[in-house]
Amino acid sequence: MKTKLCILPLLLLCFLGCKAQDQVPSDFIPKGYVEFEKYFGDLNKDGLKDCVLIIKKTDTTNIVTNRFNKKVDRNRRGIVVLFNNEGGFELADKNYTCFSSENEDGGVYFPPELWFKIENEKLYIHYGHGRYGYWEYTFRYQNSNFELIGFDSSSNRGPITMRETSINFLTKRKLVKENINENAEGGDEEFEETWNTIKIDSLIKLSEIKDFDELDMYGY
Repeated sequence: MKTKLCILPLLLLCFLGCKAQDQVPSDFIPKGYVEFEKYFGDLNKDGLKDCVLIIKKTDTTNIVTNRFNKKVDRNRRGIVVLFNNEGGFELADKNYTCFSSENEDGGVYFPPELWFKIENEKLYIHYGHGRYGYWEYTFRYQNSNFELIGFDSSSNRGPITMRETSINFLTKRKLVKENINENAEGGDEEFEETWNTIKIDSLIKLSEIKDFDELDMYGY
């Protein structure tokens, strides 16, 4: 009996140790995917650095020849959000296929560059389009989900900002700033502001977005 009592605590410690070791970010990458990028920052106001994994599918059928006769990887990308619980990481949210590949054909333009940022306990998903401007989605963890609480965009013509849009989905307010200085050269724009109240029944959840390329923020 004494032998059994000695073995049980050791087995329990071994189990707990293995469990903690399993809770590393790479363990949350699903089969058929690889890590594409990784970001750290506090997303739930506990002072610990959480992890955002950008993953990419590895289906060889999605490696194709583009119009320039070059082989490119068109596998889509996804996101896995992990909370740090001191003993390891735990799954907070996921969406495996919401982002197009980094090798999409932009037509006459180059495709926008996708990057991520964690700041003030919020997750920012940013699409930069060089001299043409940008658009950015702001997510916050609430109601057991990462929900879209803000959208910002800028439409540019080189160094000149032609139009800026900012939507706050929590206050249901939308601001549009239009440059009315036709002779602006950049930095000397004159903006006319228009405020509107938007209609929205529920906030968009990160996990439910099928394709960021198909989100229409200008319909609000």
